[in-house]
Formats: sequence, C-alpha cells, structure tokens
Amino acid sequence: MDVILLERVAKLGQMGEVVSVKEGFARNFLLPQKKALRASKANIVAFEGQKAQLEAQNLETRKEAEAMADRLNGQQFVVIRSASDSGSLYGSVSTRDASDVATAEGFTLDRKQVVMIHPIKELGLHDVTVILHPEVEATIQLNVARSTEEAELQASGKSIQELAAEEEAQAEFEIAELFDDIGAAQADDDDLVITPESDGDDQPEPEET
Repeated sequence: MDVILLERVAKLGQMGEVVSVKEGFARNFLLPQKKALRASKANIVAFEGQKAQLEAQNLETRKEAEAMADRLNGQQFVVIRSASDSGSLYGSVSTRDASDVATAEGFTLDRKQVVMIHPIKELGLHDVTVILHPEVEATIQLNVARSTEEAELQASGKSIQELAAEEEAQAEFEIAELFDDIGAAQADDDDLVITPESDGDDQPEPEET
C-alpha cells in the first residue's frame, strides 16, 4: 500500500514522502496513529494544502520534545524488584514500569514512547531509549535493585557480583571473628590454675621431744 507520511517515521521517510508499506502495517499503525494517509490523488492534494500548517505544528511539538529531552536525558530511576542471589529477577521490568517510575518523578511518559528490545530480567543499571518526537530521543537509566540501599550502591558503580562478593567477605570475616572469640575464651580457661585441697598426708610430722 502507498501512503503519504504526515510526519517523520523511522526507517520509512520524512514528512510528505510517499512510501510503500505492508497493508497490515498501514492499517494497524500508520493510519490509526495519524502518521500517514493513503496516497490517493485527493489526499496528496489535501496534504499539499495543509503542508505549511503541518510543518509549523511539527516544529512546535519538536521544540517541546527537545525541552523535555533536555530535562529527561540521563535521568536515573529506581525500580525495586525481587531477585535471586545471582541477580535474576522474579519477573521482569517492562515499558510500562519504565513509564510509571518516570511519571512518578514528574516526567509524563507513555509506555509507547519507551523502547525496549526485550524486557529487563536482571538487576543492575539499564539504559533505555525514550522517543519523545519522531525527531527527538532521550536516554534514561533504570536502576533495578532489591532495595533502595542496593540501588544506591549500584548507582555508585558497584555491580551485583561485587556486592555479593562483599557480603560473602563480610560473612567470612564475622565467622572468623567468632572463632577468634571462642579460641580466646578457651585460652582463658586453660590459664586457670586449680589447686587441689590438702589431705592428712600433707600435715607436718610432730617434733620429737
């Protein structure tokens, strides 16, 4: 199907271009989202009459998107999830989760604006692309952790593996201290001197007269 684009569409073309697309893609996405019109002679003529207005609207929305991108780009959002010791999530973090945490922090995002090739299934820091306008993108970072404390450590640059190693080292240190305390207590017991009670054989013999 041939359509005329009403805005820039990634991997398809710029506003005003007539492109050929699969009919399903046009019917299910381009046409209902008002990103394109069927490339009929009437629609092409209508587009040419509205082109200046559409370009002005596009410029305005792009400026708004660029202002939003300046605020949003590089922002980090914490997502708390349950996970195994190896860092695998019991579930996943989706585009909806990303939009929800960003919106909770004062950035109005729709899940459709968030781009994830696959849902996030591991703890850690994950960069995510946000499409604010056909010509404007921003990158946010999701800090997926099991607690706010863990999120703070991850934000400081420590990986889950490093955190696990530190916890293991701390546990080993505490066990070593426990054994040291037990050994010290045993040594104190060994230093105690037990004096046997004296019996009759220890009495001095009477002097002869």
